[in-house]
Amino acid sequence: MTFAWYGHLKNRATTMLVAIFTSWLIALPEYLLAVPANRLGHSVYTTAQLKTGQEAITLVVFTLFSIFYLGEAISWKTLVGFGFIFVGVAIVMFFK
Repeated sequence: MTFAWYGHLKNRATTMLVAIFTSWLIALPEYLLAVPANRLGHSVYTTAQLKTGQEAITLVVFTLFSIFYLGEAISWKTLVGFGFIFVGVAIVMFFK
Protein backbone atom coordinates (compact mmCIF):
# COMPACT_ATOMS: atom_id res chain seq x y z
CA MET A 1 0.00 0.00 0.00
CA THR A 2 2.90 2.32 0.71
CA PHE A 3 4.12 1.98 -2.87
CA ALA A 4 0.60 2.55 -4.22
CA TRP A 5 0.17 5.73 -2.18
CA TYR A 6 3.66 7.23 -2.34
CA GLY A 7 5.52 5.57 -5.25
CA HIS A 8 4.31 8.15 -7.74
CA LEU A 9 6.10 10.91 -5.82
CA LYS A 10 9.42 9.77 -7.27
CA ASN A 11 8.20 10.31 -10.83
CA ARG A 12 6.24 13.55 -10.84
CA ALA A 13 6.24 13.64 -14.65
CA THR A 14 3.33 11.21 -14.87
CA THR A 15 -0.11 12.71 -15.05
CA MET A 16 -2.37 12.62 -12.01
CA LEU A 17 -4.80 10.31 -13.80
CA VAL A 18 -2.05 7.78 -14.60
CA ALA A 19 -0.78 7.99 -11.01
CA ILE A 20 -4.28 7.34 -9.64
CA PHE A 21 -4.97 4.45 -12.01
CA THR A 22 -1.57 2.84 -11.36
CA SER A 23 -1.98 3.25 -7.61
CA TRP A 24 -5.33 1.48 -7.66
CA LEU A 25 -3.91 -1.35 -9.77
CA ILE A 26 -1.18 -1.80 -7.16
CA ALA A 27 -3.55 -1.48 -4.20
CA LEU A 28 -6.27 -3.84 -5.43
CA PRO A 29 -4.34 -7.08 -4.82
CA GLU A 30 -3.46 -5.91 -1.33
CA TYR A 31 -7.12 -5.20 -0.58
CA LEU A 32 -8.01 -8.65 -1.90
CA LEU A 33 -5.57 -10.14 0.63
CA ALA A 34 -6.40 -7.80 3.52
CA VAL A 35 -10.07 -8.76 3.79
CA PRO A 36 -9.48 -12.49 4.32
CA ALA A 37 -6.47 -11.73 6.55
CA ASN A 38 -8.64 -9.58 8.80
CA ARG A 39 -11.35 -12.24 8.88
CA LEU A 40 -8.82 -14.85 9.96
CA GLY A 41 -7.02 -12.51 12.34
CA HIS A 42 -10.24 -11.48 14.04
CA SER A 43 -10.55 -14.97 15.49
CA VAL A 44 -7.39 -14.22 17.52
CA TYR A 45 -7.26 -10.42 17.85
CA THR A 46 -9.78 -7.65 18.42
CA THR A 47 -10.34 -5.19 15.59
CA ALA A 48 -8.42 -2.56 17.57
CA GLN A 49 -5.46 -4.92 17.83
CA LEU A 50 -5.64 -5.77 14.13
CA LYS A 51 -5.65 -2.10 13.15
CA THR A 52 -2.90 -1.21 15.60
CA GLY A 53 -0.67 -4.01 14.35
CA GLN A 54 -1.32 -2.99 10.76
CA GLU A 55 -0.33 0.60 11.51
CA ALA A 56 2.90 -0.54 13.18
CA ILE A 57 3.82 -2.62 10.14
CA THR A 58 2.91 0.31 7.88
CA LEU A 59 5.26 2.66 9.78
CA VAL A 60 8.18 0.24 9.42
CA VAL A 61 7.50 -0.26 5.69
CA PHE A 62 6.98 3.49 5.19
CA THR A 63 10.29 4.30 6.90
CA LEU A 64 12.22 1.80 4.78
CA PHE A 65 10.42 2.96 1.63
CA SER A 66 11.20 6.61 2.35
CA ILE A 67 14.87 5.91 2.91
CA PHE A 68 15.61 3.37 0.19
CA TYR A 69 13.13 4.21 -2.60
CA LEU A 70 12.48 7.92 -2.25
CA GLY A 71 15.94 8.68 -0.84
CA GLU A 72 14.55 10.81 1.97
CA ALA A 73 16.16 11.06 5.37
CA ILE A 74 14.06 10.34 8.45
CA SER A 75 14.52 13.03 11.09
CA TRP A 76 15.07 12.32 14.76
CA LYS A 77 11.71 13.97 15.50
CA THR A 78 9.97 11.53 13.21
CA LEU A 79 11.74 8.59 14.85
CA VAL A 80 10.77 9.82 18.32
CA GLY A 81 7.16 10.24 17.19
CA PHE A 82 7.16 6.75 15.70
CA GLY A 83 8.65 5.49 18.96
CA PHE A 84 5.71 6.93 20.89
CA ILE A 85 3.35 5.25 18.45
CA PHE A 86 5.11 1.92 19.03
CA VAL A 87 4.66 2.34 22.77
CA GLY A 88 0.94 2.72 22.06
CA VAL A 89 1.06 -0.36 19.84
CA ALA A 90 2.65 -2.36 22.66
CA ILE A 91 -0.05 -1.25 25.08
CA VAL A 92 -2.89 -2.17 22.72
CA MET A 93 -1.37 -5.46 21.56
CA PHE A 94 0.12 -6.91 24.73
CA PHE A 95 -1.80 -5.59 27.73
CA LYS A 96 -5.26 -7.05 28.09
